[in-house]
Amino acid sequence: MTDALYQSTIQSLPLLHTGKVRDIYAVDGQRMLIVTTDRLSAFDVVMPTPIPGKGHVLTAVANFWFSKLAQILPNQLTGTAPEDVVAPDERAQVAGRASVVKRLKALPVEAIVRGYLVGSGWADYQKTGSVCGIPLPAGLKQAEKLPQPMFTPSTKAAVGEHDENIDFARCAELLGADLAVRVRDAAIALYQAAAGYALSRGIIIADTKFEFGLDEHGTLTLIDEVLTPDSSRFWPLDQYQVGSNPPSFDKQYVRDWLTRSGWNKQAPGPELPSEVVARTAEKYEEARHRLLD
Repeated sequence: MTDALYQSTIQSLPLLHTGKVRDIYAVDGQRMLIVTTDRLSAFDVVMPTPIPGKGHVLTAVANFWFSKLAQILPNQLTGTAPEDVVAPDERAQVAGRASVVKRLKALPVEAIVRGYLVGSGWADYQKTGSVCGIPLPAGLKQAEKLPQPMFTPSTKAAVGEHDENIDFARCAELLGADLAVRVRDAAIALYQAAAGYALSRGIIIADTKFEFGLDEHGTLTLIDEVLTPDSSRFWPLDQYQVGSNPPSFDKQYVRDWLTRSGWNKQAPGPELPSEVVARTAEKYEEARHRLLD
């Protein structure tokens, strides 16, 4: 695991926050450095075993989407090279896995868009005929494409806690009615543009999570990560079949192993076997290859 970065140790900048996967440092009053480590979280618990190369894949994929979707919504990137804001002996920690971003006011909701009926949405539908309180037609099957993409926001939980699904009315209470509509419309537009491109590369984006911030002028801005294997459910088009959950280019492989292992889904997480680590790394890399190459 010598080539994996579990925890960054940037001494030349003040550490602002350690998240599940990202370490965030202050560059100055207007910018931050986000270092994407090789940590992996599942069921809102950070695993003790890193996935080598994961941070590089997530950074490359997110930067690709930030660029491709910039005509729909501004994003957090500043264009500053990460190597230019750290000490010379720290450049290896940021090369290919970090971004210098604008310091923005992050909104307190995660904008989840679902294009297919799967995961917690499928479980919800089986019980209630709805997803997050939104009624759907009867008779839909697992992994079926939804009549139209659904915006199902959630609150943002602290590390180790679970996000909570909320309805649009609660989202409007948290953000204000006008901003909630802007967030919903932007999230759906971003998803539709990305899903169309991904389909041309043999990937179905079943669902994804966006995060947004505001600058000093109130401009809605795309932040954090975007359309990565961590924040999205990617399916291979050639293995898609309505009625069953397709294999994913994401950490679903780890989730499935954890579920079979009997782990109680409480911290601390178990060490991952080498074969699970290797297979997960392959899944991430294949997603990058299909989308970018």
